Amino acid sequence: MPGKARAVSSGRELQETVISLGRSLDLVVNKEVPVGRRIWGAKRRIDVVLKHPQTRVSLGIECKYQEVSGSAEEKIPATLEDIRAWPIRGVVVYCGSGFSTNMESYLLSTGMAVELSDLRDWLELYFGL
Repeated sequence: MPGKARAVSSGRELQETVISLGRSLDLVVNKEVPVGRRIWGAKRRIDVVLKHPQTRVSLGIECKYQEVSGSAEEKIPATLEDIRAWPIRGVVVYCGSGFSTNMESYLLSTGMAVELSDLRDWLELYFGL
């Protein structure tokens, strides 16, 4: 939806946008939270963890930005497997015109992804705000 989220131009900027949104909703925000190992043994960090200050409900968010077709899209299946191993619920927040229609459909079909433009509404529902 136009106007709901400001345009971003990098993965780091996407992460900062998610952080800013979490803070605007009065959620506790942590970034680069260590959470064990990836499926091939490398140390894993969750890009952003949001926590409701009263209910203590948490959500891990993996940020994926892609302006042109390429490697971010290829990493999605491994990312979803990593999220399944987290000790908290997690989602992929994605944006950028480089995701193929097939990959976007796949992401949404998993129930583990949300487009940046829909994130505020999604978080309000998830955290009961």
